[in-house]
Parts: sequence; structure tokens; C-alpha cells
Amino acid sequence: MTTPATPDPAPARQRRGFWLRTLHQWHWISSAVCLVGMLLFAVTGITLNHAAKIEGSPRVDNREVELPPALLAGLAARDEGNAPLPADVARWLRDALDAPLGGREAEWSADEVYLSMPGPGRDAWLAIDKATGAVEYERTDRGWISYLNDLHKGRNAGPAWGWFIDVFAIACIVFTLTGLFLLQMHARQRPGTWPFVGLGLVVPVLLALLFIH
Repeated sequence: MTTPATPDPAPARQRRGFWLRTLHQWHWISSAVCLVGMLLFAVTGITLNHAAKIEGSPRVDNREVELPPALLAGLAARDEGNAPLPADVARWLRDALDAPLGGREAEWSADEVYLSMPGPGRDAWLAIDKATGAVEYERTDRGWISYLNDLHKGRNAGPAWGWFIDVFAIACIVFTLTGLFLLQMHARQRPGTWPFVGLGLVVPVLLALLFIH
């Protein structure tokens, strides 16, 4: 009577070792990519949650200048609608007011040119009287905390920051999923793994059901 051959555990160990190495590699790479961004978003999550208690004091800068006649003449011929300021006018305003024009489109009407220039942690606008050339510029800076809070929300931060948030979110997904698979692979040696994972799910669900109305 022949004894049935026992399966060789070596291939299974090799597969497990391969997946462990792969998951660890993806986990540490994604964690390195996420590190600074995750710290930023965690800190600003706290500041946003307590925004009413840690509000800064806005600093308002209001200036008035007069556009040179040579530049003013170029504005009178413009039609109503939305269009960027002429390059020479934008250059003069940047030098005179240090205004963050950034190639933005202005709103043109029969009497006035109005340009809104919001950004993270600040609001700014300028208005040009097409008849007199009078320029009024106002900028409100709300401080570094407001700046970082707006970055957290992607508010007025531009398309490049929007792409960064998308890439950061993907890296966070990779980081958490590889962490979950690593937990699954080590769960036999760590009995508390799944109770803690379950706790991380149950607590926010209960808070949402019981205290959010």
C-alpha cells in the first residue's frame, strides 16, 4: 500500500514571500509619496473642524491709482464681455499694485473693467473706470491657516493643485489597500487585527447614525 505524497509547501511559501515583498514595496512607496500631504491634510482637518475658534485677523490692503492715458485709450475700444486685460495694462498694474493678475479674464462693461482674483487664503479684486482711468484695488489676506485650509479644500488653488490632490488621493488608496492586504497576511500572528479593523468601521458608522441628523 503506497502512502499518498504530501504536497510540497515550498511553492506556497515562495508565493507568500513574493506577495509580501511586493505589498511591502508598494506600501512604503505609497506611504513616502503620501507622507507630507497626509500630514498637511490631517492638520488642516483639525483646523477646519475648529475654524470658528482659530480664525485669524484678515488684513485688508486698499489702493487707488490712475491708469496712464496711453493705456486707458486701449480700453475704450474693447467690447463688453469677458476677456483678459491687454498685456501692457496687465504689466503696468502688476508693477504699480503687485496684483496677482495671472492671465485671468476680466468682466468688461460699458463703464468699467472688473477683475476678480481670489486665491488660497485671500481675496482680491480691481476695478478700472474706463472714462477716468481710476483704478481701485483691494486685497484681503486671511493668514496662513486660512491659506492651508483652502489648499485642503482645493479652493481657488488652480488646476495644478487639483491634479496634485487627485494623485495624492490615488496614493492614499494604494497605501490603505496594501496595508489591508498586509494585515490579512499577518492576521494569524496578530489576533487583534480584525477587531481593530472592525472598530475603525463601526465607530464612524455609529457616530453617523446616532449623532448626525
